[in-house]
Amino acid sequence: MNAQATETETDPQLAPSLGEAFRVFAKIGLLSFGGPAAQIALMHRVIVEEKGWLSESQYLSALSFCMLLPGPEAMQLATYSGWRLHGWRGGLLAGLLFVLPGAVVILALAAAYAAFGQVPLVAALFLGIKAAVLIIVVEALLKVAKRALLHSEHWVLAGFAFVGLFFLALPYPLIVLLAAAFGFLYGAKTGEATAPRKPAGAPLRQTVTTIFLWLAIWWIPVLAVGLFFDQTILTEIGAFFSKLAVVTFGGAYAVLAYMAQDVVHHFGWLTAGEMMDGLGLAETTPGPLILVTEFVGFIAAYREGGLGLGLAGAAVTLWVTFVPCFLWIFAGAPYIEWISTQPRLSRALSAITAAVVGVILNLSVWFALHVVFASVSAEIYGPFTIWQPDLMSVDWRVLVLSALCAFLILRRHWGITPVLAIASLAGAVLSLLF
Repeated sequence: MNAQATETETDPQLAPSLGEAFRVFAKIGLLSFGGPAAQIALMHRVIVEEKGWLSESQYLSALSFCMLLPGPEAMQLATYSGWRLHGWRGGLLAGLLFVLPGAVVILALAAAYAAFGQVPLVAALFLGIKAAVLIIVVEALLKVAKRALLHSEHWVLAGFAFVGLFFLALPYPLIVLLAAAFGFLYGAKTGEATAPRKPAGAPLRQTVTTIFLWLAIWWIPVLAVGLFFDQTILTEIGAFFSKLAVVTFGGAYAVLAYMAQDVVHHFGWLTAGEMMDGLGLAETTPGPLILVTEFVGFIAAYREGGLGLGLAGAAVTLWVTFVPCFLWIFAGAPYIEWISTQPRLSRALSAITAAVVGVILNLSVWFALHVVFASVSAEIYGPFTIWQPDLMSVDWRVLVLSALCAFLILRRHWGITPVLAIASLAGAVLSLLF
Protein backbone atom coordinates (compact mmCIF):
# COMPACT_ATOMS: atom_id res chain seq x y z
CA MET A 1 0.00 0.00 0.00
CA ASN A 2 2.86 2.44 0.65
CA ALA A 3 3.51 2.60 -3.07
CA GLN A 4 0.25 4.48 -3.36
CA ALA A 5 1.69 7.39 -1.42
CA THR A 6 4.10 8.13 -4.26
CA GLU A 7 1.18 8.84 -6.59
CA THR A 8 -0.01 11.96 -4.75
CA GLU A 9 0.93 15.24 -6.39
CA THR A 10 -0.09 17.84 -3.81
CA ASP A 11 2.47 20.57 -3.30
CA PRO A 12 4.36 19.63 -0.10
CA GLN A 13 4.13 23.27 1.01
CA LEU A 14 0.32 23.10 0.81
CA ALA A 15 -0.13 19.62 2.27
CA PRO A 16 -1.14 19.69 5.95
CA SER A 17 0.39 17.57 8.66
CA LEU A 18 -1.37 14.29 9.41
CA GLY A 19 -2.55 15.83 12.69
CA GLU A 20 -4.13 18.81 10.96
CA ALA A 21 -5.73 16.53 8.37
CA PHE A 22 -7.14 14.45 11.25
CA ARG A 23 -8.75 17.51 12.84
CA VAL A 24 -10.26 18.77 9.59
CA PHE A 25 -11.62 15.40 8.43
CA ALA A 26 -12.98 14.73 11.92
CA LYS A 27 -14.86 18.02 11.70
CA ILE A 28 -16.22 17.07 8.27
CA GLY A 29 -17.32 13.66 9.60
CA LEU A 30 -19.17 15.21 12.55
CA LEU A 31 -20.91 17.85 10.38
CA SER A 32 -21.77 15.65 7.38
CA PHE A 33 -25.55 15.82 7.71
CA GLY A 34 -28.04 16.16 4.89
CA GLY A 35 -27.07 13.54 2.34
CA PRO A 36 -24.39 13.42 -0.38
CA ALA A 37 -25.15 16.79 -1.98
CA ALA A 38 -24.70 18.65 1.31
CA GLN A 39 -21.65 16.53 2.21
CA ILE A 40 -19.96 17.18 -1.13
CA ALA A 41 -20.64 20.91 -0.77
CA LEU A 42 -19.21 20.89 2.77
CA MET A 43 -16.00 19.18 1.65
CA HIS A 44 -15.65 21.58 -1.28
CA ARG A 45 -15.92 24.58 1.04
CA VAL A 46 -13.39 23.19 3.52
CA ILE A 47 -10.88 21.35 1.30
CA VAL A 48 -10.92 23.58 -1.80
CA GLU A 49 -12.04 27.03 -0.69
CA GLU A 50 -10.79 27.30 2.91
CA LYS A 51 -7.73 25.06 2.97
CA GLY A 52 -6.70 24.98 -0.70
CA TRP A 53 -5.58 21.36 -0.37
CA LEU A 54 -7.13 20.45 -3.75
CA SER A 55 -7.69 22.61 -6.80
CA GLU A 56 -11.16 23.04 -8.31
CA SER A 57 -10.28 20.83 -11.28
CA GLN A 58 -8.80 18.10 -9.05
CA TYR A 59 -11.90 18.10 -6.88
CA LEU A 60 -14.34 17.95 -9.80
CA SER A 61 -12.36 15.23 -11.59
CA ALA A 62 -12.36 13.18 -8.38
CA LEU A 63 -16.10 13.75 -7.94
CA SER A 64 -16.82 12.53 -11.49
CA PHE A 65 -14.71 9.44 -10.85
CA CYS A 66 -16.47 8.68 -7.56
CA MET A 67 -19.84 8.93 -9.30
CA LEU A 68 -18.70 6.16 -11.65
CA LEU A 69 -18.08 3.87 -8.68
CA PRO A 70 -20.48 1.77 -6.63
CA GLY A 71 -20.86 2.95 -3.06
CA PRO A 72 -21.27 6.32 -1.31
CA GLU A 73 -19.60 8.93 -3.49
CA ALA A 74 -19.16 11.47 -0.68
CA MET A 75 -17.23 8.99 1.49
CA GLN A 76 -15.10 7.99 -1.49
CA LEU A 77 -14.42 11.64 -2.30
CA ALA A 78 -13.23 12.18 1.28
CA THR A 79 -11.01 9.10 0.96
CA TYR A 80 -9.51 10.38 -2.28
CA SER A 81 -8.88 13.80 -0.73
CA GLY A 82 -6.98 12.18 2.13
CA TRP A 83 -5.07 9.97 -0.33
CA ARG A 84 -4.06 13.00 -2.34
CA LEU A 85 -2.57 14.59 0.77
CA HIS A 86 -0.94 11.63 2.58
CA GLY A 87 -1.23 8.52 0.40
CA TRP A 88 -2.99 5.46 1.76
CA ARG A 89 -2.61 6.66 5.38
CA GLY A 90 -4.43 9.87 4.59
CA GLY A 91 -7.07 7.99 2.61
CA LEU A 92 -7.78 5.60 5.49
CA LEU A 93 -7.89 8.49 7.94
CA ALA A 94 -10.29 10.60 5.90
CA GLY A 95 -12.56 7.70 4.93
CA LEU A 96 -12.84 6.31 8.46
CA LEU A 97 -13.47 9.72 10.00
CA PHE A 98 -16.25 10.31 7.48
CA VAL A 99 -18.01 7.05 8.42
CA LEU A 100 -17.33 6.33 12.10
CA PRO A 101 -19.22 9.18 13.83
CA GLY A 102 -22.45 8.32 12.04
CA ALA A 103 -21.85 4.58 12.47
CA VAL A 104 -21.58 4.95 16.25
CA VAL A 105 -24.78 7.01 16.40
CA ILE A 106 -26.69 4.60 14.12
CA LEU A 107 -25.58 1.65 16.25
CA ALA A 108 -26.85 3.31 19.42
CA LEU A 109 -30.15 4.25 17.77
CA ALA A 110 -30.57 0.77 16.29
CA ALA A 111 -30.05 -0.81 19.71
CA ALA A 112 -32.62 1.55 21.24
CA TYR A 113 -35.01 0.85 18.38
CA ALA A 114 -34.64 -2.91 18.83
CA ALA A 115 -35.31 -2.58 22.56
CA PHE A 116 -38.05 0.05 22.53
CA GLY A 117 -39.35 0.15 18.97
CA GLN A 118 -42.71 -1.32 19.88
CA VAL A 119 -43.44 1.26 22.59
CA PRO A 120 -46.57 3.18 21.46
CA LEU A 121 -44.92 6.60 21.80
CA VAL A 122 -41.92 5.51 19.73
CA ALA A 123 -44.20 4.02 17.09
CA ALA A 124 -46.16 7.29 17.03
CA LEU A 125 -43.01 9.32 16.49
CA PHE A 126 -41.96 7.07 13.61
CA LEU A 127 -45.34 7.53 11.92
CA GLY A 128 -44.30 11.08 11.07
CA ILE A 129 -40.75 10.07 10.16
CA LYS A 130 -42.09 7.59 7.58
CA ALA A 131 -44.13 10.35 5.95
CA ALA A 132 -41.16 12.72 5.93
CA VAL A 133 -38.83 10.13 4.43
CA LEU A 134 -41.34 9.47 1.65
CA ILE A 135 -41.24 13.14 0.62
CA ILE A 136 -37.45 13.26 1.00
CA VAL A 137 -37.20 10.41 -1.50
CA VAL A 138 -39.57 12.22 -3.87
CA GLU A 139 -37.42 15.36 -3.58
CA ALA A 140 -34.34 13.27 -4.43
CA LEU A 141 -36.21 11.91 -7.46
CA LEU A 142 -36.99 15.42 -8.72
CA LYS A 143 -33.41 16.65 -8.22
CA VAL A 144 -31.80 13.65 -9.91
CA ALA A 145 -34.30 13.78 -12.80
CA LYS A 146 -33.56 17.46 -13.43
CA ARG A 147 -29.83 16.76 -13.61
CA ALA A 148 -29.92 13.39 -15.38
CA LEU A 149 -32.64 13.47 -18.05
CA LEU A 150 -30.88 15.64 -20.62
CA HIS A 151 -31.77 13.72 -23.80
CA SER A 152 -34.72 11.68 -25.02
CA GLU A 153 -32.71 8.48 -24.63
CA HIS A 154 -32.28 9.28 -20.92
CA TRP A 155 -36.08 9.41 -20.48
CA VAL A 156 -36.31 6.03 -22.20
CA LEU A 157 -33.63 4.57 -19.91
CA ALA A 158 -35.42 5.91 -16.83
CA GLY A 159 -38.71 4.40 -18.02
CA PHE A 160 -37.03 1.08 -18.76
CA ALA A 161 -35.48 0.99 -15.30
CA PHE A 162 -38.80 1.70 -13.60
CA VAL A 163 -40.74 -0.91 -15.61
CA GLY A 164 -37.95 -3.45 -15.21
CA LEU A 165 -37.89 -3.11 -11.43
CA PHE A 166 -41.51 -2.38 -10.55
CA PHE A 167 -43.37 -4.61 -13.00
CA LEU A 168 -40.82 -7.22 -14.15
CA ALA A 169 -38.83 -7.60 -10.90
CA LEU A 170 -35.54 -7.56 -12.83
CA PRO A 171 -32.40 -7.61 -10.67
CA TYR A 172 -31.08 -4.13 -9.87
CA PRO A 173 -27.49 -5.02 -10.94
CA LEU A 174 -28.82 -6.07 -14.35
CA ILE A 175 -30.53 -2.70 -14.77
CA VAL A 176 -27.27 -0.89 -13.99
CA LEU A 177 -25.20 -3.08 -16.34
CA LEU A 178 -27.65 -2.71 -19.24
CA ALA A 179 -27.78 1.06 -18.81
CA ALA A 180 -23.98 1.33 -18.63
CA ALA A 181 -23.55 -0.85 -21.72
CA PHE A 182 -26.07 1.22 -23.68
CA GLY A 183 -24.41 4.49 -22.68
CA PHE A 184 -20.92 3.16 -23.43
CA LEU A 185 -21.89 1.94 -26.89
CA TYR A 186 -24.68 4.26 -28.03
CA GLY A 187 -24.84 7.23 -25.65
CA ALA A 188 -25.35 10.79 -26.87
CA LYS A 189 -22.04 12.30 -27.99
CA THR A 190 -21.90 15.85 -26.69
CA GLY A 191 -19.00 18.01 -25.57
CA GLU A 192 -16.30 15.45 -26.32
CA ALA A 193 -14.17 17.18 -28.95
CA THR A 194 -12.24 19.41 -26.56
CA ALA A 195 -11.40 16.75 -23.97
CA PRO A 196 -7.60 16.40 -23.75
CA ARG A 197 -6.16 12.90 -23.58
CA LYS A 198 -3.84 12.00 -20.69
CA PRO A 199 -1.78 8.88 -20.07
CA ALA A 200 -2.82 6.45 -17.35
CA GLY A 201 -1.25 7.26 -14.00
CA ALA A 202 0.07 4.07 -12.36
CA PRO A 203 2.06 0.93 -13.26
CA LEU A 204 -0.20 -2.07 -13.88
CA ARG A 205 1.70 -4.21 -11.35
CA GLN A 206 1.09 -1.67 -8.59
CA THR A 207 -2.62 -1.55 -9.40
CA VAL A 208 -2.96 -5.35 -9.44
CA THR A 209 -1.14 -5.60 -6.10
CA THR A 210 -3.46 -3.02 -4.56
CA ILE A 211 -6.54 -4.84 -5.85
CA PHE A 212 -5.48 -8.23 -4.48
CA LEU A 213 -4.46 -6.74 -1.14
CA TRP A 214 -7.81 -5.05 -0.59
CA LEU A 215 -9.76 -8.05 -1.86
CA ALA A 216 -8.00 -10.07 0.84
CA ILE A 217 -8.77 -7.42 3.48
CA TRP A 218 -12.40 -7.48 2.35
CA TRP A 219 -13.03 -11.22 2.11
CA ILE A 220 -10.78 -12.96 4.65
CA PRO A 221 -12.83 -11.71 7.67
CA VAL A 222 -16.08 -12.63 5.89
CA LEU A 223 -14.85 -16.15 5.17
CA ALA A 224 -13.51 -16.45 8.73
CA VAL A 225 -16.94 -15.61 10.14
CA GLY A 226 -18.45 -18.39 8.04
CA LEU A 227 -15.78 -20.92 9.08
CA PHE A 228 -15.43 -20.23 12.79
CA PHE A 229 -18.86 -19.00 13.90
CA ASP A 230 -21.95 -21.15 13.74
CA GLN A 231 -24.20 -18.23 12.87
CA THR A 232 -25.85 -18.48 9.47
CA ILE A 233 -27.26 -14.97 9.78
CA LEU A 234 -23.74 -13.44 9.82
CA THR A 235 -22.76 -15.36 6.67
CA GLU A 236 -25.96 -14.23 4.95
CA ILE A 237 -25.36 -10.61 5.98
CA GLY A 238 -21.75 -10.71 4.78
CA ALA A 239 -22.66 -12.19 1.40
CA PHE A 240 -25.68 -9.96 0.79
CA PHE A 241 -24.05 -6.66 1.68
CA SER A 242 -20.85 -7.59 -0.18
CA LYS A 243 -22.97 -8.03 -3.29
CA LEU A 244 -24.68 -4.74 -2.50
CA ALA A 245 -21.30 -2.98 -2.26
CA VAL A 246 -20.58 -3.88 -5.88
CA VAL A 247 -23.89 -2.63 -7.34
CA THR A 248 -24.69 0.49 -5.29
CA PHE A 249 -24.49 2.90 -8.23
CA GLY A 250 -26.56 6.03 -7.88
CA GLY A 251 -26.28 6.52 -4.12
CA ALA A 252 -28.31 5.34 -1.17
CA TYR A 253 -31.75 6.21 -2.53
CA ALA A 254 -31.19 4.23 -5.71
CA VAL A 255 -29.97 1.09 -3.99
CA LEU A 256 -32.66 1.17 -1.30
CA ALA A 257 -35.24 -0.18 -3.73
CA TYR A 258 -33.07 -3.22 -4.43
CA MET A 259 -32.00 -3.64 -0.81
CA ALA A 260 -35.39 -3.02 0.77
CA GLN A 261 -37.30 -5.46 -1.37
CA ASP A 262 -34.76 -8.24 -0.79
CA VAL A 263 -34.50 -7.51 2.95
CA VAL A 264 -38.29 -7.43 3.35
CA HIS A 265 -39.54 -10.04 0.89
CA HIS A 266 -36.65 -12.44 0.31
CA PHE A 267 -34.91 -12.64 3.69
CA GLY A 268 -37.76 -11.39 5.91
CA TRP A 269 -35.27 -9.57 8.16
CA LEU A 270 -37.35 -6.38 8.48
CA THR A 271 -40.80 -5.12 7.54
CA ALA A 272 -41.28 -2.31 5.01
CA GLY A 273 -42.17 0.05 7.86
CA GLU A 274 -38.98 -0.82 9.72
CA MET A 275 -36.96 -0.13 6.57
CA MET A 276 -38.52 3.34 6.48
CA ASP A 277 -37.65 3.81 10.15
CA GLY A 278 -34.05 2.86 9.44
CA LEU A 279 -33.81 5.36 6.59
CA GLY A 280 -35.31 8.01 8.85
CA LEU A 281 -32.57 7.38 11.41
CA ALA A 282 -29.88 7.53 8.72
CA GLU A 283 -31.32 10.84 7.46
CA THR A 284 -30.95 12.47 10.89
CA THR A 285 -27.35 11.39 11.63
CA PRO A 286 -23.98 12.40 10.15
CA GLY A 287 -22.25 10.25 7.57
CA PRO A 288 -23.39 8.58 4.34
CA LEU A 289 -27.03 7.54 4.03
CA ILE A 290 -25.89 4.03 3.15
CA LEU A 291 -25.30 3.61 6.89
CA VAL A 292 -28.90 2.41 6.86
CA THR A 293 -27.31 -0.95 5.99
CA GLU A 294 -25.81 -1.02 9.50
CA PHE A 295 -29.31 -0.62 10.95
CA VAL A 296 -30.53 -3.54 8.82
CA GLY A 297 -27.58 -5.76 9.76
CA PHE A 298 -28.00 -5.04 13.46
CA ILE A 299 -31.76 -5.66 13.54
CA ALA A 300 -31.51 -8.84 11.44
CA ALA A 301 -28.83 -10.36 13.71
CA TYR A 302 -30.40 -9.04 16.93
CA ARG A 303 -33.57 -10.99 16.21
CA GLU A 304 -31.55 -14.15 15.77
CA GLY A 305 -29.49 -13.95 18.94
CA GLY A 306 -29.88 -10.75 20.96
CA LEU A 307 -27.57 -7.81 21.53
CA GLY A 308 -24.23 -9.61 21.12
CA LEU A 309 -25.16 -11.07 17.77
CA GLY A 310 -26.70 -7.75 16.78
CA LEU A 311 -23.37 -6.01 17.38
CA ALA A 312 -21.62 -8.68 15.30
CA GLY A 313 -24.17 -8.20 12.52
CA ALA A 314 -23.57 -4.45 12.52
CA ALA A 315 -19.79 -4.96 12.43
CA VAL A 316 -19.98 -7.39 9.49
CA THR A 317 -22.29 -5.03 7.63
CA LEU A 318 -20.01 -2.03 8.11
CA TRP A 319 -16.97 -4.03 7.05
CA VAL A 320 -18.38 -5.31 3.76
CA THR A 321 -20.09 -1.99 2.96
CA PHE A 322 -17.08 0.30 3.34
CA VAL A 323 -13.91 -1.79 2.84
CA PRO A 324 -14.74 -2.07 -0.91
CA CYS A 325 -14.79 1.75 -1.06
CA PHE A 326 -11.13 1.82 -0.08
CA LEU A 327 -10.42 -0.80 -2.75
CA TRP A 328 -12.03 1.31 -5.49
CA ILE A 329 -10.23 4.50 -4.44
CA PHE A 330 -6.76 3.14 -3.74
CA ALA A 331 -6.77 1.16 -6.99
CA GLY A 332 -8.35 3.87 -9.12
CA ALA A 333 -7.04 7.15 -7.69
CA PRO A 334 -3.89 7.26 -9.89
CA TYR A 335 -6.11 7.01 -12.97
CA ILE A 336 -8.62 9.75 -12.16
CA GLU A 337 -7.30 12.41 -14.52
CA TRP A 338 -7.10 9.86 -17.34
CA ILE A 339 -10.63 8.52 -16.76
CA SER A 340 -12.11 12.03 -16.73
CA THR A 341 -11.04 12.44 -20.39
CA GLN A 342 -12.61 9.21 -21.70
CA PRO A 343 -15.86 10.02 -23.58
CA ARG A 344 -17.33 6.53 -23.51
CA LEU A 345 -16.97 6.24 -19.73
CA SER A 346 -18.65 9.63 -19.33
CA ARG A 347 -21.54 8.45 -21.51
CA ALA A 348 -21.85 5.25 -19.47
CA LEU A 349 -22.08 7.34 -16.31
CA SER A 350 -24.79 9.52 -17.86
CA ALA A 351 -26.80 6.42 -18.80
CA ILE A 352 -26.48 4.96 -15.31
CA THR A 353 -27.59 8.26 -13.79
CA ALA A 354 -30.63 8.32 -16.10
CA ALA A 355 -31.55 4.76 -15.11
CA VAL A 356 -31.20 5.78 -11.46
CA VAL A 357 -34.17 8.13 -11.97
CA GLY A 358 -36.34 5.11 -12.75
CA VAL A 359 -34.83 3.24 -9.81
CA ILE A 360 -35.70 6.05 -7.39
CA LEU A 361 -39.19 6.31 -8.89
CA ASN A 362 -39.62 2.60 -8.17
CA LEU A 363 -38.47 3.22 -4.60
CA SER A 364 -40.89 6.15 -4.22
CA VAL A 365 -43.93 4.20 -5.41
CA TRP A 366 -43.00 1.08 -3.44
CA PHE A 367 -42.47 3.03 -0.23
CA ALA A 368 -45.66 5.05 -0.75
CA LEU A 369 -47.77 1.92 -1.14
CA HIS A 370 -46.34 0.31 1.99
CA VAL A 371 -46.54 3.46 4.13
CA VAL A 372 -49.97 4.73 3.09
CA PHE A 373 -51.66 1.31 3.06
CA ALA A 374 -51.49 -1.22 5.88
CA SER A 375 -52.08 -4.12 3.48
CA VAL A 376 -50.32 -4.51 0.10
CA SER A 377 -50.09 -7.74 -1.88
CA ALA A 378 -48.02 -8.72 -4.92
CA GLU A 379 -50.02 -10.41 -7.67
CA ILE A 380 -48.16 -12.32 -10.40
CA TYR A 381 -49.47 -12.23 -13.99
CA GLY A 382 -47.01 -14.10 -16.18
CA PRO A 383 -43.76 -12.08 -16.20
CA PHE A 384 -45.45 -9.10 -14.51
CA THR A 385 -45.70 -8.33 -10.80
CA ILE A 386 -48.53 -5.99 -9.82
CA TRP A 387 -48.57 -4.45 -6.35
CA GLN A 388 -52.19 -4.16 -5.20
CA PRO A 389 -53.02 -2.17 -2.04
CA ASP A 390 -56.13 -2.82 -0.01
CA LEU A 391 -57.89 0.52 -0.41
CA MET A 392 -59.75 0.00 2.86
CA SER A 393 -56.45 -0.14 4.74
CA VAL A 394 -55.41 3.43 3.87
CA ASP A 395 -53.92 5.41 6.76
CA TRP A 396 -55.26 8.95 6.39
CA ARG A 397 -52.79 10.20 9.01
CA VAL A 398 -49.89 9.37 6.68
CA LEU A 399 -51.57 11.31 3.87
CA VAL A 400 -51.96 14.37 6.11
CA LEU A 401 -48.38 14.15 7.38
CA SER A 402 -47.02 13.60 3.85
CA ALA A 403 -48.87 16.69 2.62
CA LEU A 404 -47.37 18.72 5.48
CA CYS A 405 -43.86 17.44 4.70
CA ALA A 406 -44.32 18.07 0.97
CA PHE A 407 -45.26 21.69 1.71
CA LEU A 408 -42.26 22.22 4.01
CA ILE A 409 -39.71 20.47 1.78
CA LEU A 410 -40.89 21.11 -1.78
CA ARG A 411 -42.44 24.56 -1.37
CA ARG A 412 -40.67 26.12 1.62
CA HIS A 413 -37.36 24.27 1.06
CA TRP A 414 -36.83 23.49 4.73
CA GLY A 415 -33.90 21.36 5.80
CA ILE A 416 -34.28 17.68 6.56
CA THR A 417 -33.67 17.86 10.31
CA PRO A 418 -36.42 20.39 11.22
CA VAL A 419 -38.90 18.63 8.91
CA LEU A 420 -38.21 15.27 10.56
CA ALA A 421 -38.62 16.87 14.00
CA ILE A 422 -41.95 18.50 13.11
CA ALA A 423 -43.23 15.39 11.32
CA SER A 424 -42.39 13.10 14.23
CA LEU A 425 -44.11 15.39 16.75
CA ALA A 426 -47.16 15.79 14.47
CA GLY A 427 -47.29 12.01 14.04
CA ALA A 428 -47.25 11.56 17.82
CA VAL A 429 -50.10 14.05 18.24
CA LEU A 430 -52.24 12.42 15.55
CA SER A 431 -51.59 8.97 16.99
CA LEU A 432 -52.59 10.07 20.48
CA LEU A 433 -55.75 11.88 19.28
CA PHE A 434 -56.92 9.32 16.75
